Amino acid sequence: MPISFDATENTRLARDYYHRMAVEQMRPIASQYDEREHEAPKEWIDYFWKHGRRGPETHEGPGDGFVQVCIQAEELCWGDAALYLRMPTPALGGSAVAAAGTPEQKQRFLARFRGEGTPVWGAMAITESGAGSDAAAIEMTAELDGDEWVLNGTKIFCTSGEAASQCEGGFVVVWATVDRSAGRAGIKSFVVPALTPGMKLAGLEKKLGIRASDTATLIFEGCRVPKANLLGSAEVKKRGAKPTGDKGFKGAMATFDASRPIVAAMAVGVGRASLDFVLEELARQGVRIRYDASRFELGSVERDVMEMEAELQAARLLTWRAASMMTHGRPNNLEASMAKAKAGLAVTKITQKAVEILGPPGYSRKWLVEKWMRDGKINDIFEGTQQINQLIVARRILDYSSSALR
Repeated sequence: MPISFDATENTRLARDYYHRMAVEQMRPIASQYDEREHEAPKEWIDYFWKHGRRGPETHEGPGDGFVQVCIQAEELCWGDAALYLRMPTPALGGSAVAAAGTPEQKQRFLARFRGEGTPVWGAMAITESGAGSDAAAIEMTAELDGDEWVLNGTKIFCTSGEAASQCEGGFVVVWATVDRSAGRAGIKSFVVPALTPGMKLAGLEKKLGIRASDTATLIFEGCRVPKANLLGSAEVKKRGAKPTGDKGFKGAMATFDASRPIVAAMAVGVGRASLDFVLEELARQGVRIRYDASRFELGSVERDVMEMEAELQAARLLTWRAASMMTHGRPNNLEASMAKAKAGLAVTKITQKAVEILGPPGYSRKWLVEKWMRDGKINDIFEGTQQINQLIVARRILDYSSSALR
């Protein structure tokens, strides 16, 4: 059966729609909000809430499912990755609810994002000072007290943490342990509605890149949420017990099978922005890339550009593969990590090479190229570092458990 990489008509319409949004709404304010870190880009937030959530008017007929979501991420991150992360959406918190929540929980926490009113955000709080890529090392606790869970601990690097914890209708999905002795099996996720007493915004990070994004520290002190806000089962399996379909730690981890292709698509968008700009500037200076020449005849810049193009396309195709598998309900844990690992490396190489090729102006703030280099690096870090994703790939290919291959 032949494989087609052609997008459907609806996906092409969506791609063009979001690209126009990137050109007209994001690029003009990208530098402004990079310089003014922690200032909310109100005009962009209001615009996206009004025009961006539902996308363009499309023809009747199929789209490309989750591939279209990744194409949206690529186009909008071509515009600006930090502003993309500022969009009022359920984000990772919504992905966790979708992966591990009951039908009632999905309706209760996600319906607000489909309605009107003021913008609203979701977020996920996983990282702690001693628990980054190793989520099983989480020390934040959750104790059942009657009909409520009581959360205590501190979470850092929460994307959209300020907005999601402070806006009416928003929520933060918080990972905590109900039994430290149980290891991973004791990790559960809880939905904490915005403005819940005991959840406090402690501060915002000052960052190298994606400076317009909201990256918060949240403190939970005696924070009480209803028993029904636990995602999945409260049961804690004994070490070595066979899985029984519990949507606790494993259910929450399934969030990454969806989010890693999106992060990979973000990386592709930033990398493409850098590559497009390099090609435009080289053309302006009369430099033509000779694709028909022997590699022995090519200049160093030509070889660099071709390598950048190859890296970008490889990352994009891996991303679409992982996204397509998810669309069709196929397990994509291996492919999601492959896409994330490749795209993180690719965007780092491409953006650094773009600055190098363009010389001093590329390093200056005259152009957005230096910003793309700063913004691109985070894609190699969040949603599992490069090393963690390579480890996951190795485990899946070799069929090793996490305890057998660390």
